[in-house]
Amino acid sequence: MNPEIQKALEAGKISEATAAALENLSEGTCIVHKSWGFGKIAKHDFDFNQVVINFTAKPGHAMQFQYAAESLKPLAPDHILARIAENAGKVHTEATQDPVKITAGILAQNHNRISQDEFTKLFVPAVFKEEEFKKWWDDAKKRLKKDGHFSIPTKKSEPIVYRSEAVSHSEQHLSAFQQARQVKDQISALEKILRSIAEITDHAAQIQPVISDLEDSARRNLKLRTAECLTLISLRDELVERGDKLQAGTDALTLAAILLEEQRNLTTLLEEIPAAKVKRALNALQEAFGEEWSAKALSLIERGSTRLVSEAARLLQDNDRTDELRTALDRAIRNHSISSAALTWLCDKKERARKDSPFRGLLHPRVMSAMLSALERDQFNENRDRKLHDLIINDMELMPDLLSGAELEEVREAMRKLLLTPVFEDLNKRSLLGRFVRVFPELEALISGERSESSSGEREEKQEGLIVSWESLQKRQEEYEDLINKKIPENSRDINEAASHGDLKENAEFKAAKEMQRMLGRRRSDLEREIMIARGTDFANPDTAQVSIGTSVIVKDAASGQTETFHILGAWDSALEKGIISYKTAVAQALIGQKIGATVSLASESGDRPVEITSITAWNKN
Repeated sequence: MNPEIQKALEAGKISEATAAALENLSEGTCIVHKSWGFGKIAKHDFDFNQVVINFTAKPGHAMQFQYAAESLKPLAPDHILARIAENAGKVHTEATQDPVKITAGILAQNHNRISQDEFTKLFVPAVFKEEEFKKWWDDAKKRLKKDGHFSIPTKKSEPIVYRSEAVSHSEQHLSAFQQARQVKDQISALEKILRSIAEITDHAAQIQPVISDLEDSARRNLKLRTAECLTLISLRDELVERGDKLQAGTDALTLAAILLEEQRNLTTLLEEIPAAKVKRALNALQEAFGEEWSAKALSLIERGSTRLVSEAARLLQDNDRTDELRTALDRAIRNHSISSAALTWLCDKKERARKDSPFRGLLHPRVMSAMLSALERDQFNENRDRKLHDLIINDMELMPDLLSGAELEEVREAMRKLLLTPVFEDLNKRSLLGRFVRVFPELEALISGERSESSSGEREEKQEGLIVSWESLQKRQEEYEDLINKKIPENSRDINEAASHGDLKENAEFKAAKEMQRMLGRRRSDLEREIMIARGTDFANPDTAQVSIGTSVIVKDAASGQTETFHILGAWDSALEKGIISYKTAVAQALIGQKIGATVSLASESGDRPVEITSITAWNKN
C-alpha cells in the first residue's frame, strides 16, 4: 500500500474501504464521475485529506478522500475515454480505419450495449467535429449492419447492442418486421427485405408469412392510415413479383380496390405515398376505373404536384392517350386554369429539348400569360410550390422558346402583363423583360418609355401617360389585385364546376361563367393598360402663373357675374359636388395654360359661355 495512505489509515483519518479505493485512484489515473464526467487524478493532498481531479469541464477540483472513494470510478488504461485523453488523434485514425473493431471494443466496456446518444458524446467533440462524426457514423452503421453482430436501433435514445452470434441482413430485416408495431416501421423493414431478397434461401417459408401479416395490417389500418396501407400493398406486390412461389392472399386488398374506394381523395392520397411507389399505384388506375381511368389521370394533372403530374402524363402517353392529354393541356392553358405544377412539367428544359415532343406546339406566348395567372392564384398560398417561379427566373432559354414564332402584338401583351404582375420582384422582372427584348428588340420602348420602331419600320409614339393622384392609383391597383387574386380564380373554379355537369351546349351555368370570364378579361386588360401608363403625384408645387394640373381656379361668368371654382386634378379624380374635375375634361382643357384676366369659353348645356379667370392658386386638399 502507498506509505502515505498507510499512515492515514493507521492514524484513523480514513477507513480501510477508503484506503483500498484510494490505491486504485493513484495520480494519473483516469476516472469518471456520474455528474462531472471524465477526469484525471492530479494528486493526493494528505494535509487536507483531499484528492485533486482535473475534470474536463472542472480542472483542479478537490474532493475529500471518503467522497472520492465512493463517487469516482477508475478506468482501465485501454478504456475508450482514457485512450481519447491520452491520444485522441490515434483514436480518430483507428475509428476511421476500422469502425467495427472500435465499436465492438466500446460495447465490451459497457456490458455490450450503449445508446447512440452516449456513443456520440464519446466522440464529439473530442475525436470528431459534429459534421465529420455524422458522415463517419453513417458509414459505420452500414459496416456494423453488414457485420451482423450489431443491432442498430432507429431511435438515438435506444441502445446499440452487440450479439455474440452474427445475424444475416435478411434475418435482421425479417425480425424487424415481426417486431414492428407501427405501419411506418413495417414499411421500413419491408423495403430492406426487398433489397436483400436474394440472400433469403426459402422464400415460401420465410417471406410468405410476412405477406400474410402485412395484409392483415393493411386491413386493420386502412381507414386511419390509408396512404401507408397503399404503400404496404405496393410492397406486397413487389415481393410477389420478385420472390419465388410467393402469392397474395385470396381476399387480400389490391391497389385498385383502395384507389376506387378513395377516389374522392385520390390526389391527396397519391401525394402522401413515397415517390418510388407512385408509378405502381398509377398503373392500377385502369383496373380501378375502367374506361374512366384517363379522366382520373387528367384530374391528377390538373390538381397534383409536379411529381404526380409527370407520372400521370407518362402513364397517358404510354397508353396512347397523348392526344387526349394535349387537348386537355391546351384547353387549360387557354382558360388560364392550368396549374403551376402542370406548367412546370410542360416547360421543363428536358421536355422542351425533345424534338419529338408532342407538346411543342403548346409552347406559345399564351403559356407565359397562363404562368402569370397560375402564380397569381398561388401567391397567397403559404404552402405553394415555388418550382414554376424559380423555373421562369433561372431558365434563361424559357422566354425565347415561348416567344419563338410569336406575333409582335402577342409578345407586347405578354410584356404588359409581366410589367404589372405582383408575383416577381422588380429586379427579376427587369431580367425577364430583358429576355423579351433580346428576341424582339423593337419592344424596348415598352420598358424605357422612349420612341420605338413599329413592326413595319415606321416610327410610332409611346402611348400618352396619365397623371393621377396617388389615392386613385391605389384604388385601381387594389381593384386589379382583387381581380387577379379573387374574382378570376373564383370564375375559373365556377367554369370547372359548371363543366363537370356535362352537356356544355345546354349548360346555362357554364355559358354564364364563360361570359363572366370574358368580362373579367376585358376589365383586366383595361386596368393593366391604365396602371402601366399612370404616373402618380400629390400635385405639390404646381405652376400658379397659369392654370395647370394641381391648381384651383376661380372664374367669373361674364353675363351673370357669378363665380365658380374648379380644382383641376388627375385623370381619375372627379367629384363635381366639390368642384374637382379631371384635367382630361373639356372644361379643364379649355382652362389649362390660361392666366389671370384671360377670357375663356366654357361649354355648357345652353352652349358656350365666356368666363374670366380671376384667381389661380395651388390646390389645398384640406
